Amino acid sequence: MDRAVGPFTVPAGSMIVGTLISVVIFLGLLDRVLLPLWRRVTGHTPTPLQLVGAGQALTVLSMAASALVERERTATVRAHGQEGDPAWVSPLSAMWLVLPFAVAGAGEALHFPAQVTLYYQEFPPSLKNTATGMMAMIVALGFYLSTALVNIVQRATTWLPDNMNASRLENLYWLLTLLVALNFGYFLTCAKLYRYQNIGK
Repeated sequence: MDRAVGPFTVPAGSMIVGTLISVVIFLGLLDRVLLPLWRRVTGHTPTPLQLVGAGQALTVLSMAASALVERERTATVRAHGQEGDPAWVSPLSAMWLVLPFAVAGAGEALHFPAQVTLYYQEFPPSLKNTATGMMAMIVALGFYLSTALVNIVQRATTWLPDNMNASRLENLYWLLTLLVALNFGYFLTCAKLYRYQNIGK
């Protein structure tokens, strides 16, 4: 993708910084604007599970947005007849990735702090100090699972060849969208059945 922004070219490895910037901005908006507005409109503070659920919903949207952007990129590759050239760069602006990165960052800003709050609030006193450790473990597990998923996709499909211009990466994003949506549905079921032990304490 075209990473030019005016006279500058954004390094490919720096694009992910958009997610981190989104996290910082959204955390500020959450504390200063969104949560006070929620309290004013509903009369109560959102529960940790509600915030986690909102974060997961945004994660579904970010995966779907990534799939749409990648579909557009591969469409430009095919339109120019460059599927066989791995070095060809699509003229589609990489700034289209800002939207999925921003939505993913907003989801993380909702999801991770609320999850730590939930653990710290609901764990028994002897386990409260493990709340932050749980997050690190979950993130690490996620990295391992994502690597395993990519390996399975590479073995079972032709979506991820060495030549990315001949790939079907959007299919992987749609698969991730489906998996995240299923996980969100499972989360909603568990959240509906869950009874807080220490709410308000």
